[in-house]
Amino acid sequence: MTDLKLPEGFLFGFATAAYQIEGAINEGGRTPSIWDTFTRAKSPEGVPHIADESSGEFACDHYRRWKEDIGLLKSYGANSYRFSVSWSRIIDFSAGKDERGVTGRRDPANPEGIKFYRDILEELVKNNITPAITLYHWDIPQALEDRYGGWRNREVVNDFVHFAKVESYSALSQLSPFQVCFEAFGDLVKHWITLNEPWCCSVLGYGYGVFAPGRSSNRAKSAEGDSATEPYIVAHNLILAHAYAVKAYREEFSSQKGSIGITLDTFWYEPYDEEKDAAATQRAFDARLGWFADPIFKGHYPPSMKDISNGAIPQFSEEDIAVVKGSADFLGLNTYSSNLIQDAGSDSFKGKTTSTFKRKDGTELGRHSHVAWLQDYLPSTGVGPPAKPTPSVTENGFPAKGENDLPVEEAIHDKDRVEYFRGYTQALLEAINIDKVPVKSYFAWSLLDNFEWADGYRTRFGVTYVDYKTFKRYPKDSARFLGKWYEEHKA
Repeated sequence: MTDLKLPEGFLFGFATAAYQIEGAINEGGRTPSIWDTFTRAKSPEGVPHIADESSGEFACDHYRRWKEDIGLLKSYGANSYRFSVSWSRIIDFSAGKDERGVTGRRDPANPEGIKFYRDILEELVKNNITPAITLYHWDIPQALEDRYGGWRNREVVNDFVHFAKVESYSALSQLSPFQVCFEAFGDLVKHWITLNEPWCCSVLGYGYGVFAPGRSSNRAKSAEGDSATEPYIVAHNLILAHAYAVKAYREEFSSQKGSIGITLDTFWYEPYDEEKDAAATQRAFDARLGWFADPIFKGHYPPSMKDISNGAIPQFSEEDIAVVKGSADFLGLNTYSSNLIQDAGSDSFKGKTTSTFKRKDGTELGRHSHVAWLQDYLPSTGVGPPAKPTPSVTENGFPAKGENDLPVEEAIHDKDRVEYFRGYTQALLEAINIDKVPVKSYFAWSLLDNFEWADGYRTRFGVTYVDYKTFKRYPKDSARFLGKWYEEHKA
């Protein structure tokens, strides 16, 4: 249906994250993040945190090959690129003192790191590719974790705003008049995302203990942590950090005429039994999406979160909620799959529900992927993204089953991923043209096969095959499919 069109100004492209692709973890003035520490460690029972015992030390070698990767974006027909910057590459934590000689307050900017990202941005703009920067994609500097507990401490809010908008510019004399991050890049960047998937950061890092920093009440997973309280404290501080960074941007950088929002992740949830599980389905949404979206867009946590969290959810002060409410120009949605929800279970992070892919008759929603949590469920409910706030699809993708075991000449013909994208892009077109939902972007995950967090390199989401021994890139059929889709439907 080529008559369905994308709106004027629609951003089409691909997404990546710094730790997953850059490598060069000890170069360019970069200091360790919590993922550098986590990947080297093991559980109390001696089990490696990463399935293949790998890390992001080399990743895709994007640090050296970024021009080649921008060339890929251009060849795929992308008009935009969403990527994250590394906090520990932008800010220099090596000295432990700021420019006033005060230990730990505030760490100076790293001109070498700023230049690295500025070079990328200038190359993107030269190639007519609109950059969209994510400030935080899960890689808080280890120095802040060591200093005061990272996201568990309200002090992190000040450090995050400092990262987004540095308070002293003396360390940046080499780059004047550009400062960090809004000032350093704001002349080139008009689309900002503060946080990527804060639910994953909070729950997987501090509840289940399967992501950095790996804290959990499960002592088989971690020697430290309290899953009953820490995820809610971390989530609260993430929301505050987002909101105060947005406040700084709006108050001090409005002349840049950019937009700033947040990216949240959610499944689409449907009741397993229409009558019995309707309320449980709403709780599942509250615990995944509403936990973060409701304070930002409604000014309060979902009422169900008090019961879901067993009373552990913090309360906003009047001063804080005044900053939090309305602190996003758009809502980025990372959406991959659907679940059926049953009113059973005690897992607070799932809204005290149980999720499944199996229907009552024993059939499954869709095609299996390489990972257990994702199925290709094409016949959607017909409900598109919300019309308000303005929605953007900031991630959507599929890890084809068994792809990592195939030779490259077979892996590049990724039929299952193509079919996944065919279904989801069609649903997007229908949401825009039929349901009149003003979706502003579509970023496929991911530009490259990369370090897939706890899975290591065993899971491939990329539209580009990466040989991790040589770092050679091979375009897959899915990249060509998406480029053709955009060309056929652009305004």
